[in-house]
Amino acid sequence: MAHQHTHTHSEGSSNRSRLLAAFTTTALFMVAEVIGGFLSGSLALLADAGHMLTDAAALLMALLAVHFAQRQPNARHTFGWLRLTTLAAFVNALALLVITALIVWEAIQRFYQPQPVAGGLMLTIAIAGLLANLLSFWLLHHGDGEKNMNVRAAALHVMGDMLGSVGAVAAALIILFTGWTPVDPILSILVSILVLRSAWSLMKESLHELLEGAPGSVDVDKLKRDLTRNIAEVRNVHHVHVWQVGEKPVMTLHVQVVPPYDHDVLLQRIHDYLHQRYQIDHATVQIEYQHCDGEDCDLTLEASSQPHAHHAHHH
Repeated sequence: MAHQHTHTHSEGSSNRSRLLAAFTTTALFMVAEVIGGFLSGSLALLADAGHMLTDAAALLMALLAVHFAQRQPNARHTFGWLRLTTLAAFVNALALLVITALIVWEAIQRFYQPQPVAGGLMLTIAIAGLLANLLSFWLLHHGDGEKNMNVRAAALHVMGDMLGSVGAVAAALIILFTGWTPVDPILSILVSILVLRSAWSLMKESLHELLEGAPGSVDVDKLKRDLTRNIAEVRNVHHVHVWQVGEKPVMTLHVQVVPPYDHDVLLQRIHDYLHQRYQIDHATVQIEYQHCDGEDCDLTLEASSQPHAHHAHHH
């Protein structure tokens, strides 16, 4: 069975160049916001710089992950380094959760001990930061980021920054016109809550993949039923394992069948069905002729019992 791979070298190169441009932009403006935050006394700016710091780390890890993901599989790493992209996404999400908690803690301290804020300087830096974030987000969003969890993780960081910059601009305007400084920590907390939800979702998704969970697009019980109903010779499907490596679903399964006139044709039909219905290109199918008696042998239909079993491993 020929396997179709959805990622090409040009896609990887496109991801790398976009990530590099976004990393450079983010790192430069992170430094600007840290300096501006300290000079103006603005927590909203420092919060945004905190987000930008995790962004810079996220983008750097994403760059490394894209690089390692293109390494060819070998005898020791038979799937290559694709799983590194998932690990990078998990670390990114974790870092963002920690930074968010620190920002909220500092904001609470500010309510008890208000700090003076230089609104004019804060506004200038916040607007520059917002423009930098818009540029970075555009770079990442116009790649194949919707398919790539790692690029999506980096884009999520930048989106959080964009919200932070909007909050910082709004806080600076309020401070300039009213002198009400508590708006600075209030907006910091609001932005943190918005980012928290997305970061938590990303962390759960990447952890699920790291723990070899089945992709959300594949309902294993439904797949077992579909195979028995749509391919006449299939009597039972069991010992099904499906997981994801990078963006690639991988599957192994045992299929009990009526002894076919042409074994290879039946095997090809099963592979074609998995590809067309579930977009699974990499499946290892074990054909069995005997009735399965194990605990995993559910959805069994009546089949004539055969005196001998024949097993075939195919890709």
